[in-house]
Amino acid sequence: MTCSDSVRLVDGTGLCSGRLEVRSDQRWSPVCEEDLDLQGAQVVCRELDCGAPSVFKGGMFGGVEAPFWTKKFQCEGHESALLDCPDSGLTGNTCPAATAVGLTCSGRAGALIDFPLLSH
Repeated sequence: MTCSDSVRLVDGTGLCSGRLEVRSDQRWSPVCEEDLDLQGAQVVCRELDCGAPSVFKGGMFGGVEAPFWTKKFQCEGHESALLDCPDSGLTGNTCPAATAVGLTCSGRAGALIDFPLLSH
């Protein structure tokens, strides 16, 4: 699990992947797939020091029954934290458990990544 004070990735396959959850009022809430776009995913990966987003979609890391985050993030992509992004201000949206957004980032920004050479 990777987390900051306000966002975390849980139940993933590594430190920089998992279901996105946001902290509000001392409770962690999953985010619905339709409430996060590519700019928001970029902000999350950067906030967690995990590079850039490589994959994000609903249901990648299982469904959840917890109450969902109830606002759509409207990030521009340059924010330093997801909760710095403007939101829709709307509350009470419903989200099927299977569409909790899963996110995989490219890896730790400060880590050395060894890629095998590709032959043609």
